[in-house]
Amino acid sequence: MTAQVQHNLPAEPNRFVGRARDVAELCALVRGERVVTLSGVGGIGKTRLSLRVAATALPGFTDGVWLVQLARVSDPELIVKEMADVLGVREEGSERLLDGLRVRLRGTRTLLLLDNCEHLVEPCAELVAGLIADCPELRFLLTSREPLRIPGELIWRVPPLDLPDECHPDAESVLFFVERAAAAGARAVTDSMPDVIRLCRALDGLPLALELAAARSSLLSPGRIADRIGDRFRLLTTGDRTAHARQRTLLATVEWSHDLLDHKERVLLRRLSVFAGRFDLDLAEQVCADGGLLRGSEVLDVLSGLVDKSLVLHHGDGGRYHLLDTIRHYAAERLREAGEEARLRGGHLQVICAEMERCYEAGSLGRRLSWPARAVHFARGRTLLDDCRAAIDWAVESGSAELGLRLARAALAILAVRGDLRESIGWYERLLDLDLSDVPADLIGVAKGGLAFGLETRDELDRAAGLLEESIEEQKRHPYTHWLGVTYGVALTVFFRTGQSDTALRHLRELEAAAAGHDDLFNLTTARIARLNLALFQGQPRQAQRFGEEALALAMESGHHWTLARALTHLGAVAEARGDLEAAMRHHAAALPILEELDNRVELARCQAKVGRVAARLHDFPAARRSLAASLVLSRQTGRRSGVVRALVALSVLAQAEGDLDGAVLAAAAASALRESIGQHDAPARTQELLSLARDKLGEGRVALLWASGTEQEPGAVARRILDRTSDGRTSDGRTSDGWTSDAADLHEPAVLSPSLSASLFVSLSGPAVRELRNATLTVREREIAGLLTEGLSNRAVAAQLVISPATVARHVANIMEKLGFGSRAQIAVWAAEHGLDNR
Repeated sequence: MTAQVQHNLPAEPNRFVGRARDVAELCALVRGERVVTLSGVGGIGKTRLSLRVAATALPGFTDGVWLVQLARVSDPELIVKEMADVLGVREEGSERLLDGLRVRLRGTRTLLLLDNCEHLVEPCAELVAGLIADCPELRFLLTSREPLRIPGELIWRVPPLDLPDECHPDAESVLFFVERAAAAGARAVTDSMPDVIRLCRALDGLPLALELAAARSSLLSPGRIADRIGDRFRLLTTGDRTAHARQRTLLATVEWSHDLLDHKERVLLRRLSVFAGRFDLDLAEQVCADGGLLRGSEVLDVLSGLVDKSLVLHHGDGGRYHLLDTIRHYAAERLREAGEEARLRGGHLQVICAEMERCYEAGSLGRRLSWPARAVHFARGRTLLDDCRAAIDWAVESGSAELGLRLARAALAILAVRGDLRESIGWYERLLDLDLSDVPADLIGVAKGGLAFGLETRDELDRAAGLLEESIEEQKRHPYTHWLGVTYGVALTVFFRTGQSDTALRHLRELEAAAAGHDDLFNLTTARIARLNLALFQGQPRQAQRFGEEALALAMESGHHWTLARALTHLGAVAEARGDLEAAMRHHAAALPILEELDNRVELARCQAKVGRVAARLHDFPAARRSLAASLVLSRQTGRRSGVVRALVALSVLAQAEGDLDGAVLAAAAASALRESIGQHDAPARTQELLSLARDKLGEGRVALLWASGTEQEPGAVARRILDRTSDGRTSDGRTSDGWTSDAADLHEPAVLSPSLSASLFVSLSGPAVRELRNATLTVREREIAGLLTEGLSNRAVAAQLVISPATVARHVANIMEKLGFGSRAQIAVWAAEHGLDNR
């Protein structure tokens, strides 16, 4: 059975028509060429063709095929952020996010599809050229109206669909139009094939033009459409004569489609252009209605008309809509011409700010609220992030500092839960550079704390410390808010890290008093966790245990799962320090599903490493391998080298517990070298204890050789050596328990842990305890879906049986694969059958 390759490619919305030769040729090219750019005029079908090629080429890219959509990215600095989000890479410390991408992609057989690069050609060229130089197996497929012009780029000009002639009246363009017209509800289109042929020729076989024409075919015959398009073409030939003829044709098509709208449809279309991402009816009504030209009660009917005419796309995921990028840019021009841009973009800023503040207030500020009630608001906030970016851009452009800072404050709560604060730094820096004379002082104080929050994650501690002092002093002049507590929490981290213990303790006491006085359970939990860490540092595990139990009680009372996960993982650390390994395992294992739900993969990798370390100390070696493999995969996917360090340290514990001192020293050395490369020089005390033991057992010279070898090897090679070790003391490549082979070069063989390694580990695990632990990680719905997969059902078939969407099924299948470490649906099916989930 073939393993299913990971990807994020969307399902095709309708049947792909034609271009069979193009797809076959391009599939061969993307397998052999480093960079293939599909170039051509807007509307010629570059995106749809690239998605088809990527889907067809999936089996050739064992480490995944990933779509990065750049149409909504206006800031060149956010290209790396967009790519990192798709690949699950999170920024750490002061290192650039680009370094994380290199860690994620180096050594992988991956295809990246970058869609709509034309407005970011230069930064895209620099990024792609750098990544292909550092990642030998990485491939790029790009769509752009303008090639990147970098070495090694193969430019593939996308042709129009084949046009009909006397010998081939059923050309691709004809089949395409007939297919789309039938989907639009047109009847008897094939009864007037001469007019269809005339129309396809008039439109030059451009897919977008044909799509728009087909959308009107339920009202107008192909002949009447062809007649009207002909008039429009003649009218627009007096425009920019330097533009490509097909570009003028596309403009004519869009212009013609726009002219066929009634007055209210035109008004709504141009106003919808202010949305950067998907929007729902409620947002459209709030932003676009004005009580005059377009009343709120009319928006639904008018929007439905735009959907029918294919100018607005509608999705089944909660009734959300969006505009194609070409249409959105065209509509934005009409908005400027109508003199409505400032008013509509300002209104969009106000509405998005209000929406995000509602999400923040309901999701974070409720003192005692169940997590399901909070979670819906976090989910809603995530769907608004694209519009947050556009709204903050307008706040900066228009000088609307107060609204922009309010929006950034609310959005920060969404970003923080995912452990991804990089973008907020740019927001705050630009907004704080505006004229702040009319902005409330307390809001400025919160903004400085928010900026410091992000800077701390980049290790810019001195700058963060100064901002924190200013922020706290300003916020203390005003009534207490949740954000003062959050700012105190950031200050504790910064001042403890910079050795300013007295300042940190002062802020901790102030936090405790303020949060307790205002019944702020979220920040009270933070204070208890800080006390726990301080007690552990001072060698007082009993006090740490008491603080941890108080933190857990507060987190459970508040209902906020982020605080709950933090409390659990810290209690696990205390239990391990006290030698109660069973309790440590319970706490860490309880945090895992919470972190999965929050999509905080950085903390999930940390927690998996802790589970693996504790399992090793409990001598549950298969479970330890499973968790540590998962931790390494997550750290690599998020580009977190500190996560790889953590996993290597735990692998050293595992090797030592199995009596493999060679492996333990190698892993400790690899961890030490990687730790120093990212600016962390404090090695754990356990390392010296291990080296002392190893010198007694193995001798000084052997330990020195092992340490030198471990510091030179790729971390993945060291990890693989330990993870591949079997119960008889041999690794999968024949090494014995002492870790040596007859080929000394093996010690220096570069390797990177691949996701398939994690999958293979899961497949090989056996035993009642492991099977029970696996089963327990799945939710009821996930077990139900796993059982249905034993019947060979597709996502759509499973969705029909469970009355949910195929996208939801796909998400559950992906979660099952991640939890069980599998790489294909077939592996899930086998596992489900073995566990009696097939109901047979």
